[in-house]
Amino acid sequence: MFATDPQRPEAAVCAEIRDWLALVSLPGLGPALIQRLLAAFGSPKAVLAAGRAAAHVDGIGPKLAALLSNLAVLAQARSWAAKEQERAAAAGVRLLSCFDPLYPSLLRTIHDPPALLWCRGDLACLQKPAAALVGSRSASGYGRNVSFQFARQLVQAGFTVVSGMAEGIDGQAHAGALAAGGRTVAVLGCGADVVYPRFHSRLYGQILAQGLIVSEYPLGTPPEGFRFPARNRIISGLSLGVIVVEAAARSGSLITARTALEQNREVFAVPSRIDSPQSEGAHRLIQQGAHLVHSFEDILAELPDIGGGDKPAAPSLPDDLPAAERSVLALLADCPADIEELTAKSGLPVSELHGLLLALELKGLIRQLPGQQYERTGPLHGLF
Repeated sequence: MFATDPQRPEAAVCAEIRDWLALVSLPGLGPALIQRLLAAFGSPKAVLAAGRAAAHVDGIGPKLAALLSNLAVLAQARSWAAKEQERAAAAGVRLLSCFDPLYPSLLRTIHDPPALLWCRGDLACLQKPAAALVGSRSASGYGRNVSFQFARQLVQAGFTVVSGMAEGIDGQAHAGALAAGGRTVAVLGCGADVVYPRFHSRLYGQILAQGLIVSEYPLGTPPEGFRFPARNRIISGLSLGVIVVEAAARSGSLITARTALEQNREVFAVPSRIDSPQSEGAHRLIQQGAHLVHSFEDILAELPDIGGGDKPAAPSLPDDLPAAERSVLALLADCPADIEELTAKSGLPVSELHGLLLALELKGLIRQLPGQQYERTGPLHGLF
């Protein structure tokens, strides 16, 4: 029954994946209905052959029953499935059905797990305990730094970091996990081969090399607004807990927090300035009972002890770092700064400052953010 059973012939495995693809491509069948059909008939092949018998399944009305009896529609679905399977193989995408033993067990327990996942990268990321970091796209320097540092600490404690690769908090969560040499999973609201937002193309490549890209949507699916709330249930479903860092009153991160509660996951919120609109959602979560995060230890206290081992010490500043580079690095002590602020503080010509920033970036001590902003890649011993 498992799509990756090593005892089964490869042809049988491929045929089963095509059945899964054909099933998920049928219009009107969402994840919850597919789960009901699978419970009633046992396999995607049996569902596709059920015809009007599907009408006896709760939620399957006459129109969907007729759809499952329409031979032309089913033939079209199978034709698309064969082509999508070829595209996935060419793109290095692994298709995991909810019957596959590599499918994440925690995700399988939610009310409406994706019937099929498109995965690019290291599937081992799905077998490790995970925590999610989510938050505002228009994050402050404080929020970005908190997300980056918490992600580092999570992977140092043995967790995989899950997020949505969005601008702001999500991107910093992935970057922090990668900087610490850990695993990270990006759950996309588009096809697994689509980079969104486009300026995260470099981050996408880094995640692909060191982590995993996951989507429940076919290859080439564009990033449309209605897909993101649906993908948020996967972010929380993969995770033991969800940490919200900066979220406006109507933030999509609050949807992730709500689905986390529905899935019986831990929910954490990081407080910030009371006069900031980007903090209102996180503060409301705290009022409603989310764990207030004062330090990383507050997160660890509520998550299972998974034996992550000793945390590595913060990196030390290179002894041979030139004084000019050291001075510029000191200007980034607390939060990111843009090129105008750095020019004003350093008193250096822009051309000279750009050269020093490039040198620090090549040494892995800082990184450039959108809008010509710069920040340190982490705390450094020996700066002062």
